[in-house]
Amino acid sequence: MYYLELAGEADDEAFAALEAQRAAASAVERVAPGLATARGVRLDRVPALAYTRHVSELVGRAAASVSDAAATLTAASFERSGTVAVRARNVRGTADASTSEAERTLGGVLVDRGFDVDLDDPDHELRVCFSEEICLLGWAAAERDAAFGSRAPTDRPFFQPGSMAPMDARAYVNLAAGASLPDATVLDPMCGTGGLLIEAGLVGARAVGSDAQRKMARGAAQNLDYYLSSPWDVVRGDATELPLVDDAVDAVVFDAPYGRQSKIAGHELADLVGGALTEAARVAPACVLVADRSWEAAAREAGWTVTAQFERRVHRSLVRYVHVLDRP
Repeated sequence: MYYLELAGEADDEAFAALEAQRAAASAVERVAPGLATARGVRLDRVPALAYTRHVSELVGRAAASVSDAAATLTAASFERSGTVAVRARNVRGTADASTSEAERTLGGVLVDRGFDVDLDDPDHELRVCFSEEICLLGWAAAERDAAFGSRAPTDRPFFQPGSMAPMDARAYVNLAAGASLPDATVLDPMCGTGGLLIEAGLVGARAVGSDAQRKMARGAAQNLDYYLSSPWDVVRGDATELPLVDDAVDAVVFDAPYGRQSKIAGHELADLVGGALTEAARVAPACVLVADRSWEAAAREAGWTVTAQFERRVHRSLVRYVHVLDRP
């Protein structure tokens, strides 16, 4: 068993758990604010997650007090030796427990069991998380690569306002392509500046994109060339008439146009999104659609099963609807 430390705010937890479930873990179950357990984890995929900070091999579960955590650790069975560091967290300040006291006390338990303490470069790290009424203890096993800030949309060679944050783009790619990664081909048929495709390429997928606007297709190619060393393709094209054979890709992920425009690339908005969903179902078994409204009915009409839908507030005037779709 493993436990996961989830990133984001309280409203992100179901979203974070599903990302982990589809991309790296099995039998994910939220157990307290910011914490979940998983029966199995593909540890090599954890660095590519967006909304999971750390994964630890579960040692035990206790009540959220230092004394109960120490008793659980004393009774735990494990075969490890060498140097150790204890890192404690009080998730969002929801528990009545002192992290500094926990680190001292649990470090003492481990010293009594034959470990030496090394806070700088330990052989093992014991992660201890207090959240509301529970405490989870585990040996650190993997953590995400959180270098999202180095890919801020405004720092890209080609930038347009409204570009998606890299952390969210990464999560949407994982939700769409999950089990197929890293050996997957991911398509964005409305690629814009290429933010989703950048994250797809960085997690190991082959990124394929198209956009109806020549300017956007060229700009996305600029950005992909800047960030990716792996193969990618971008063309100018219509999302309702993709130049691809059936089942050509492993997943489709796209951010539909926002606002109430009556005509977009020659299509009414409803026809554009409906046509893109129909084409996506033809070329891939999985899809994530991000939009400023629910397109659930259109997704079902296009042949998709709506596995999950999330409403994620970006700012006061924008809520993103995230549709996680699977082909029956």
